[in-house]
Amino acid sequence: MAGIAAAVLLTGFWCFLAGRFTIAHLPGMLAGRRNGSSSGRFKERLIEMPFMRVIEYAMKQEPIGLLLNSYHMKLFILRGSSWTMERTKKEAASAIGTGYGALTGCAWLSGISGEALLLAAGLLAFIGFGFRGFADAGKQVNRRRKAIIAALPDRMSKLMLLVGAGETVQSAFARCLEGKENSQNPLDREWRAAVAAMRNGQSFNTALERFNRSCAVQEASLFTTVMLLNYRKGGEHFVLAVRELSYSLWEKRKEIARVSGEEASSKLVFPLVGILFIMMILVAAPAVLMMS
Repeated sequence: MAGIAAAVLLTGFWCFLAGRFTIAHLPGMLAGRRNGSSSGRFKERLIEMPFMRVIEYAMKQEPIGLLLNSYHMKLFILRGSSWTMERTKKEAASAIGTGYGALTGCAWLSGISGEALLLAAGLLAFIGFGFRGFADAGKQVNRRRKAIIAALPDRMSKLMLLVGAGETVQSAFARCLEGKENSQNPLDREWRAAVAAMRNGQSFNTALERFNRSCAVQEASLFTTVMLLNYRKGGEHFVLAVRELSYSLWEKRKEIARVSGEEASSKLVFPLVGILFIMMILVAAPAVLMMS
């Protein structure tokens, strides 16, 4: 009975959110989805639009608003400056709506079969689908930050060599991309965008400021500041200023490599413990069976 009651309540709440218009057009949308003609509209009407209302209401509560703003900033860093708050809300609504659908489906299965565990599985599915995007965005931003910090010292070394060989800072900045045209490293993507902006007529200052905002990493901001303060001097003065920063970034790169190694070794502990446990069972089982 608990499963049926939960399923009815969940379905009723979804119908309330979806509204009469969506319910009235549900058969047509389902037929269109089977024909492959309106799957996007089906998702928008049944998942995104209803739960956008939930997102809009929840944002009035300060903790939820802060959480969604944090999620938006992470997506803004990952997706670029064209990403808007409305698209963040839509993505969050889609994730929560998918999780809610999984919860509702499991509630109906639980009510029909009488298995309470299905309702618990549905709750876990709701949490997994609904909040996986928040966790994944944080992990992606952290990986992106590490990738930029790891690539920046090499790029600075190449920049110093080119400027020391007589290149202007602007020309050396553009030439640093040689051999990196198809690289998917976050630093290379932002560097390419800055070089393209310079070739389209933007000033070096503006292109570097844009590069700084797009990277959204403190180390890249320090690099940009040093570049803007010293690029007019050129030559030895520029190389000395960049070299001083390069030393600290090399140390930070070593620290990241050390921490990553420690994390990788700690992740191996659980599989090794599992294997040891299985080996103990395999060794001990014959002895236990013989004693019995």
